[in-house]
Amino acid sequence: MTRQRRVTVASPQTRLAMARRRTGVRAEPPHLAPSDLERARRVHRAQLRYAVLAVGLLAALIIGIPIVLFAFPHLDAVRLAGVPVSWLAVGLLPYPALVLLARWQLRSAERTERGGPAKRRA
Repeated sequence: MTRQRRVTVASPQTRLAMARRRTGVRAEPPHLAPSDLERARRVHRAQLRYAVLAVGLLAALIIGIPIVLFAFPHLDAVRLAGVPVSWLAVGLLPYPALVLLARWQLRSAERTERGGPAKRRA
């Protein structure tokens, strides 16, 4: 029985770091052309904006639900299928919202990497 050899798949930076650890020699990472560097910076800034917005919306959701429930205590008396609406808001509402937020963030990041326009798809 022949064993297949395992192969490590890594980025050039990871390979350089691993080689540096083995040999002790510091190797320079590959440099980008000026036009590629500028595009990489634009993509990074755009993705950072989307990420900060996504984290802000996440914080608003996670902090906002308890604040709304505190502001409207009568929601404890309102029941849907025998369960208080406040419990449903805390137990069920965040998860679909988190999935939609994650999907939006991923699509925004991918659209930014492709360099496409920032328009909404239906």
